Amino acid sequence: MLNIVTLGDERLKKHSIVVPEFDGEIESLAEQMFETMHVNKGIGLAAVQVGKLIRMFITDIPKDGPRVFINPEVVETSFGQATYEEGCLSIPEVNADVVRPQQVRIQAWNLKGRPFSVDADDMLARVVQHELDHLNGVLFIDRLDPKKRERLVKRYEKVHTG
Repeated sequence: MLNIVTLGDERLKKHSIVVPEFDGEIESLAEQMFETMHVNKGIGLAAVQVGKLIRMFITDIPKDGPRVFINPEVVETSFGQATYEEGCLSIPEVNADVVRPQQVRIQAWNLKGRPFSVDADDMLARVVQHELDHLNGVLFIDRLDPKKRERLVKRYEKVHTG
């Protein structure tokens, strides 16, 4: 199992780099990420959250199943917005309502290096956008009102750093 990088680690603020090769190392990382995500009861995990600054994330949403997204890009978003309470394995025990597009079209590559696209809505759309934010150095709390973000960070720090 891999260690999850948590709030305060500078890697969470960095842009991840493109995955240049689809090899056994990437497959192994994906397997370890799924194990780590499941043990921690998550439904999405970006490589940066386990300390790897590469453009890759995984999802496993009930009624959708496990997916691997390598070098993903959102190519279209809906005008319709939805608010939903989000949390993050890198910021345990912190949740907040976040507004995001209801639907997105995402293009990515699978573990075999084959391109694919997905029209995502509902929970998959939300998780894809949340994980893609990680690859760009953005946390869900960065999308909140500054005062609310500050309160949540202080609460997190009080619980997790004493």
